[in-house]
Amino acid sequence: MDTRSKELFEAAKRHIPGGVNSPVRAFGSVGRTPRFIASAHGSRIVDVDGNEMIDYVCSWGPGILGHAHPRVIEKVREACRDGLTYGAPTEKEVQMADLLAELIPSMEVSRLVSSGTEAVMSAIRTARGYTKRDKIIKFKGCYHGHSDGLLVKAGSAALTTSVPDSAGVPADYTKNTLVALYNDPASVEELFRANPEEIAAIVVEPAAANMGVVPPAPGFLEFLRKITEQNGALLIFDEVITGFRLALGGAQEYFHVTPDLTTLGKIVGGGMPIGVYGGTRRIMEMVSPLGPVYQAGTLSGNPIATAAGLETLRILREDPGIYQRLEKKAEQIAETVRETAGDAVCVNRAGSLLSLFFTPKRVTDYEIAVSSDTDRYAYFFGYLLDHGIYAAPSQFEAMFLSDAHTEEDVKITCQVIRDCLRGMV
Repeated sequence: MDTRSKELFEAAKRHIPGGVNSPVRAFGSVGRTPRFIASAHGSRIVDVDGNEMIDYVCSWGPGILGHAHPRVIEKVREACRDGLTYGAPTEKEVQMADLLAELIPSMEVSRLVSSGTEAVMSAIRTARGYTKRDKIIKFKGCYHGHSDGLLVKAGSAALTTSVPDSAGVPADYTKNTLVALYNDPASVEELFRANPEEIAAIVVEPAAANMGVVPPAPGFLEFLRKITEQNGALLIFDEVITGFRLALGGAQEYFHVTPDLTTLGKIVGGGMPIGVYGGTRRIMEMVSPLGPVYQAGTLSGNPIATAAGLETLRILREDPGIYQRLEKKAEQIAETVRETAGDAVCVNRAGSLLSLFFTPKRVTDYEIAVSSDTDRYAYFFGYLLDHGIYAAPSQFEAMFLSDAHTEEDVKITCQVIRDCLRGMV
């Protein structure tokens, strides 16, 4: 039953573009009505029609502890009693910067912002200011927020130009964004050859999660580290999704590759809006007020967001076993897919991130990912939704596990997946 969700969706369309405040929430690619959520606790969410579902979206990543963790909620309540925003420095900002430097040593100095988009945009500006170069390399299928210069797709076959991937973005805004192919070192080498001493940085999701989950091929991140060092460019890890998700030290700990700059979001805010970018002191001293790279924000370092984020990170630090538990649960689901569907479906996993692709091919890059059968995924999504499992409403998004998912939750999920896939394959 989704009567009230349907009513709210129609009402929302009157004054909200498409009825949602972020496109994927519209359920457009899966042909369903979006569920309007009333509450969430632990591993479960409840919609306005009273349907309780096991949640594998986890607010697109922040909910690593599950929804409404009591310690996090209490810290937010305490912070709210002291005021919502000051526009001035707070002790929590100092504590956050210290904790980040401890947990992710490459982030010696960091700056708080209000979103992942803002963090990546600012990190790229810092890289350009530091190197005194204009061009950057991103990878086809990797998403780094909706700033104009990053909304691009590959241009010519030589991948030496880029065109905007959104209306409203002038071509001039993307002319310095070069697009390479994820997991394809040759495409990166070609861009460096064609643009000698012009490339400021490579920005990459160390484990891609916005074309579905596509882990880096063995040696790929090491290659990026080496080629940037050889060419005087910086390596930026966009860890908005992978930060504190794959390991306490993020993807750079998980894959043992250290970038020059890192961006964070999602988990670092504990469910509240936040973003962070940081790196070595030498690079970050380029940022105003110390250096010439300008960045500012009214709500940067917001005391409510930092309160939620600090408590979340402290809980993760206290319980390092959480990552083994998450991996185990994610692998149970992945193995269920493999056992049931065989070679008819590809399942990719990186830590507690996983995606099912309805293709017999092994998904290692964007082109293979987008060749998946999205109609079959839509059926899969709808079947899960109708049986109390809330998964990503897009073939090209990830499933997220939380520490709140119980063995029983995973058992139920695996059985629903078996039943669905047996009927499909």
